[in-house]
Amino acid sequence: MPFDRRVWLECQGLTSAGYRVTVVCPKGRYDPAYEVIDSVELYKYRPYAPGGSKISFIAEYAYSFLATAWGAVKARRSGRFAVIQACNPPDIFWPLALAFRALEGTRFVFDHHDLCPELYQSRFPCGPRLPFKALLALERRTHRSADHVIATNDSYRKIAMTRGGKRADEVTVVRTGPDLRRLQPCEPEPELRRGRRFLVAYIGVMGPQDGVDIVVRAADIVVHKLGRDNIAFTLIGSGDCFDDVVALRDELGLAGHVEFTGRAPDELVVRIMSTADAGLSPDPKNPLNDVSTMNKTMEYMAFGLPVIAFDLQETRVSAGDAAVYVQPNDEHEYAEAIVTLMDDQPRRTLMGKLARERVEQELAWSHQESAYLGVYERVLSKGKAFKRTTV
Repeated sequence: MPFDRRVWLECQGLTSAGYRVTVVCPKGRYDPAYEVIDSVELYKYRPYAPGGSKISFIAEYAYSFLATAWGAVKARRSGRFAVIQACNPPDIFWPLALAFRALEGTRFVFDHHDLCPELYQSRFPCGPRLPFKALLALERRTHRSADHVIATNDSYRKIAMTRGGKRADEVTVVRTGPDLRRLQPCEPEPELRRGRRFLVAYIGVMGPQDGVDIVVRAADIVVHKLGRDNIAFTLIGSGDCFDDVVALRDELGLAGHVEFTGRAPDELVVRIMSTADAGLSPDPKNPLNDVSTMNKTMEYMAFGLPVIAFDLQETRVSAGDAAVYVQPNDEHEYAEAIVTLMDDQPRRTLMGKLARERVEQELAWSHQESAYLGVYERVLSKGKAFKRTTV
């Protein structure tokens, strides 16, 4: 925090409504263990992520649970919690919420960011069934422990009501809408195209299920097979696969065409997105991505960019006519879609206009915030005098 855009917007909405907000979360390399930003108290712990094996995931989750619990205990010294909100993955924080509920009547709101069982299926498609069943059990327990569930889209809402056993009135859809106060286009800067006519951009996490390697392979097809030397690729973000995709770029001889910025400040993001001609959403079709809302897609749309995406169920819901939809997981077709769109200026202009209008009229955070705050009013309706929450 505050890098997590969704949770930070939630925190800002709560403080504006008069709540006192405390966040317990992992910290960046140079972050202090405690700080206050925009009236939000942040208790941060050093992350532990050994990676590499399934046992390492268990070790990471156990450590994170204990570190989060200790952070909550420290935060509790300045007053009791009216609400605890847990965000996932992983689905392991319900025991902490139940403990505070038993001690002082704290309500529990679950903000459902990812489908952990489907995440496991997507990352380990041939993995054993036992971890999958355990993740289903943790998800079910989290849902049933919650006083209210916040779903990021209607697909997640349906899962909360079927697998999670929640009633319809116990689940509210709050999309991760772009913050239009932050995402305001500026004048394009041609030098960001690095001497080329067009610029296509990617922003987001670079994990195994995010398809960043597909962008690099599509760039290889664009440059070396389709002979297009006038398209620059800029990829913003970091994650577990960052080193691997950079190595892939170098292996394919694309260092002059594909640039990785790493995690970038807002100012640079705005400049790149204001200069780009299209946004790339290469999320491959898998059990997780097909029903998940991609934040990157809506950020592109906020900048009036047409989107190039694989044909996924929830991506169509988000982007509508503002995206070009490609046969899932086909890097050759994805490359051809990039070239075709770059060569069609009128289509890019129309799609960009539709994208910005859709964000302004429906998807922006300003349209989602009231639903989010309504959840808190509902769960606190029997005791609104004291407003403090921890995330």
